[in-house]
Parts: sequence; structure tokens; C-alpha cells
Amino acid sequence: MTEAPRPEDANTAPSYWYEGDDSAVELLSAVRRFRRADQEMRRRVSAGMEMNTTDLAALHFVIAHELAEDPATPLRLAQHLEISGASISKLLDRLTASGHLERAPHPSDRRSRIVVATDHARSQVRERLSGMHERMLEIARDVPSPARRAAIDFLLSLADHLDTEAPPPKLTPRER
Repeated sequence: MTEAPRPEDANTAPSYWYEGDDSAVELLSAVRRFRRADQEMRRRVSAGMEMNTTDLAALHFVIAHELAEDPATPLRLAQHLEISGASISKLLDRLTASGHLERAPHPSDRRSRIVVATDHARSQVRERLSGMHERMLEIARDVPSPARRAAIDFLLSLADHLDTEAPPPKLTPRER
């Protein structure tokens, strides 16, 4: 088995999970590098907005659901973020106090509440992320049209596989 790459080599080291150096391994290595870059970008953006990555993910979820005209409830937000009811209450209190989110009556269920982004939140997100999103769209448009369907199918198949992959068995301590 090949030695695991050191963290400082993680962007350039060959993958230790796969044998060989074929283009399929290179493709998976590129996906891993993208995932690392995406996670790091989210950390930088959330730090720049003086919030944690979960808060930023909550803003994204709420704004995306508003754009889809599908109101976000606290329960759906908690399920999406995979956090408890107590944690979602704290998160909503924090983002309400900072002026990013508001709780509002549900438009069709008087017993329920929804979570909405404030104009302040939308403008901050747009100001900080629109340039990056525009550049990402330019990069996507640079992919030749005939190759886009294959790239889309590959990424969706990979996502479907990861969504259905069972967790591995627990690690066991080494016997002494």
C-alpha cells in the first residue's frame, strides 16, 4: 500500500486509495481537491462574515428556499443542517440578533412559523459571493458543450453513490 500523503502534500500527492495513475484516478483526485477548496472557501467566507459555517449554510438554505418560493421552517432547517431542536433555536436566535434572519408566520399554516432572510442578509451574501459565483459560471462555460453532459452525469452519479453508501463498520482497537 502506498504511503498516505502528508497534509502539506494533499493538493498534489497521488491518491493512496487507488492503484495506478490512470485518468479515472486523476479525475477522483480532482474531485477531492475541489471538495477541499470548497470547504476552505466556505470557512473563509463564514469567517469574513463573522459567523460559523453552519450559520452560513443556514443562510444559504433559507435564501435558496425563498427563491424557490418554498418557505423554510425551523424543523426543515434543523433536518437539513442535521442539528437538534435546541441547536436550531440557538442558531436562529443568533442569526435573528445579528439581523440576518427573521421568524415569520407561515403563509398557509397559522400554527407554524417560517424563517426568512432579511434584506441585510441578502445584500451581504450577494456582495460577498456574487463575484465568485460569476467566475464559477465562467469556468463552467469554458467546459466544451459536448463534454458538459458527461461531467454532469459523472458528478450526479458520484453524489448518488455517496448519498446511498452505508457507513463502514466501526474501527476496532488493535489487539495487544
